Amino acid sequence: MSETKRTMIGSVISLSGDKSRVALIQRTVKHSLVGKIMKRSSKIRFHDKDNISQLGDKVKIKETKPISKTKSWELVEIMKASQGDAG
Repeated sequence: MSETKRTMIGSVISLSGDKSRVALIQRTVKHSLVGKIMKRSSKIRFHDKDNISQLGDKVKIKETKPISKTKSWELVEIMKASQGDAG
């Protein structure tokens, strides 16, 4: 049986340690009573085995088996690299 894993797209906001990163996932939801569109966000810790993602990169991550207490996501690809300082 082939299971499809959940995938999410977000931006890297922290290089929290060796082979670990934190991504900010933003989504929009509609308020059930008022109907206003609101922004909601989640911080997800994910595994980057080659330490290739940098701050500001737009990344795609997928759900995987738990790697540690807080990490159960892993890097699939870097969709857009951040613009570094040209100095």
